[in-house]
Amino acid sequence: MPEPDTAHLPGHGLIKEKRLPYETVANAVRVVAAESGEVLRTNRSTVEHWICGAQPAGNTPRYLAEALSRLLGRLVTADHLGLSLAAGEDDSIGLSLGPDPVETLTLIGKADVNRRRFLAASAYSVAAAALPLDYVRDIADRAAAARSGAIAGDAEVAAVRDMVRVFTDMDELHGGQHGRSALVQYLMSDVATLCRGRFRTEDARRQMLSAAASGVHLAGWKSYDAGEQGLTQRYYLQSYALAAESGVPGHDGFVMRTMSQQGMKIHRAEHCLALAETGLDRVKRHVDPATEALFHITYAHALAKTGQRQQAVRAVERARARLDAAKGDPTPFWALAWGPVEATVRSRTAKVFATLGDPRNAAHHYARAAASRPPGTYARIIALDLVAQAELEVAQGGIEQACVTWGRAMDHMDGVASVRTRKAVKSMRRDLTRFRARGLRCAAELDERGRDFLTARR
Repeated sequence: MPEPDTAHLPGHGLIKEKRLPYETVANAVRVVAAESGEVLRTNRSTVEHWICGAQPAGNTPRYLAEALSRLLGRLVTADHLGLSLAAGEDDSIGLSLGPDPVETLTLIGKADVNRRRFLAASAYSVAAAALPLDYVRDIADRAAAARSGAIAGDAEVAAVRDMVRVFTDMDELHGGQHGRSALVQYLMSDVATLCRGRFRTEDARRQMLSAAASGVHLAGWKSYDAGEQGLTQRYYLQSYALAAESGVPGHDGFVMRTMSQQGMKIHRAEHCLALAETGLDRVKRHVDPATEALFHITYAHALAKTGQRQQAVRAVERARARLDAAKGDPTPFWALAWGPVEATVRSRTAKVFATLGDPRNAAHHYARAAASRPPGTYARIIALDLVAQAELEVAQGGIEQACVTWGRAMDHMDGVASVRTRKAVKSMRRDLTRFRARGLRCAAELDERGRDFLTARR
């Protein structure tokens, strides 16, 4: 029987381009789906059916597009493959750095507010992670005419910063899902209108774009807290575009730093080291020593993730030296996303030592990070740092101390609506299983508390 003619199908051409075995493609699709929280049984035969013209079901067209993007080393979308998505869905939204990030933000925001699952379930794009590294020119000038006719100045910039600060405080105290839709609506309406408007001075325009970038960065952080990695990345890309257009020294580098951290967290190491290093280069000599320490410690983490142990330790030392050199200079507004700089540096330092296989040092720094934040603030970050500390303590055989630390972490979780805190409690209960079986009382009591916590947040 003659083989079917598949040469006219886009997917066939892309797979043939690098002579990709069908099993290689199938494995890549399964990996991307797993990163997005979905288990697929894609195999060689499934890929062959797609190549012959069968339409993948559900979110699989997006997973296939991202899988081929990674295998081919360039961005591939479902449209490139000739695969259809549901009406009104566009898997390329936000995966570019176009001339109008405000318009792109509006498209992403509408999908987010309306809980369009196609973005919430979208995969993290390795190709898109490289975009800021290639972005060496200024974004094209947008139309100067204001839709509202208003003229904005320092007062309007201060108002946007104040609102972003309110949403940030709410986020850290009550979790990423509190105020999420309100933040996105505010960005799409008030902030977008201001960014498209006229300004009293050029500096006011720059500061407004920077303030907007901070708000969009927070929207990405809220998506991250919900476990929606693809949507998170799209917000971060548009935050970067706004920060780059603002020209505020260091702000674009800060978003690159965040993007590096996202990639490391979800175990997509591609570009993470380059993003961290480039972000650091963007701030040197442009920010105060304490702020610069944030960039050194992320660079240290990326070095550790890539197996460069000695370089990572030296980068940790440079971060500490920059903190010691701080003279109380004000921290830029955009650098306060995670609160006090010293606490943020200590938390990331703990991650470096954990990556390097030094649990004792890592636990010490997690404890210092949690203690460095003002009482009654940053409940989620404190809780997650304490959870990480407890996991390291139990790994070293200190179950009683770990139970105490876990208990302190749960004290901070009351009133926090966060996917990450729920996952942390589920992980805690799994870790406690063997100790409950031995009849350890503190493990049994903590497990019961964790069960009640999860039951109340279904």
